Amino acid sequence: MLIKKPADIESSEITSQKTYMNRRLFMRGAILAGSAVGTGLLYRKLNPPPAVVEERAKIAGIVTQPSEDAMRRGFNVNEARTSFADITNYNNFYEFSTDKGAVAAEARDFVTRPWTVSIEGLVNKPKTFDLDDLLKLAPQEERIYRHRCVEGWSMVIPWVGFPLSALLKIVDPLSSAHYVAFQTLLDPKRLPNQNTGVLAWPYIEGLRLDEAMNPLAILATGLYGQTLPPQDGAPIRLVTPWKYGFKSIKSIVKISLVANQTSNGRRHTGSIPT
Repeated sequence: MLIKKPADIESSEITSQKTYMNRRLFMRGAILAGSAVGTGLLYRKLNPPPAVVEERAKIAGIVTQPSEDAMRRGFNVNEARTSFADITNYNNFYEFSTDKGAVAAEARDFVTRPWTVSIEGLVNKPKTFDLDDLLKLAPQEERIYRHRCVEGWSMVIPWVGFPLSALLKIVDPLSSAHYVAFQTLLDPKRLPNQNTGVLAWPYIEGLRLDEAMNPLAILATGLYGQTLPPQDGAPIRLVTPWKYGFKSIKSIVKISLVANQTSNGRRHTGSIPT
C-alpha cells in the first residue's frame, strides 16, 4: 500500500473541511438507514403479526367414526391434536404470503361466497357445483390426520370433510382418465401474492385416479367442527394424509380428469397431471 507523506501531497488533493464533513454526514446517514432497515426486519421477526383466532360457523351433523374403527381405517391418529390457534396461524399459503405467520392476517377479508367448483375433462357427466351443492353430496365426516410438511414440521388436525371419491363417482370418469388435476383460484385482487412470481400461477396439483379414489383422500370444508378459515384453504381444499402437505391444494375452483401426466414447473419436486 502506498502512503503519502505530508510534503508529497499537493494542495489540490487535500479535501476541504466542508466536503469532508458532508461525506461524514452522508456515511453516517447511510449507516443509520441500513441500521433502521435491519432493525425493522429484526423487529418484525421478533414481533410477528398478532395471532388471528376467530370463531367460525359450526358445521352441523358431523359424522364421527367409533374410535377403534376410525383408528383401524386410518381416519384417526392416537396423538394429541394441534391447537386451533397454531393450525390457523402457521400456514403455507403462498397466494397470500410466503411468511407463515403473516398468512392469517393477509387472508382475513378473503370472501368465499359465492363459490363454485367445476369438474371437467374425461368424465361422462361434467358439472359445475355451487359450494352448497358440494356440501350436500355426502355426510360431513371428522378425520383426524397428521399433516406433514416437506419442510420438516407437522400438525395433527381434526378436519371436517367428505371423501373425494364421492364427488368423482358422480361425474363418472371415462376409462381413459388416469389422473386428477386440481386448480386453486386465480384472482390477484383477492390473492395478492399472485402479483409476484414466487410460483407459476394458478397453483395446480394432481393425483393418480386410484389415489384420488382412496378413502383417506377428502375434500375438507372445515376443522375443529367449524367452517374452514381462509388461511387454511377455505372454502374447500384437498387433504391427502399420506402425502406431504403441498399436495393438499387449497381454495379449489377446478378439478380436471385427464389422461397424461406432465411437470408443472413447481418449486417442489414432483409432477402433476394435465
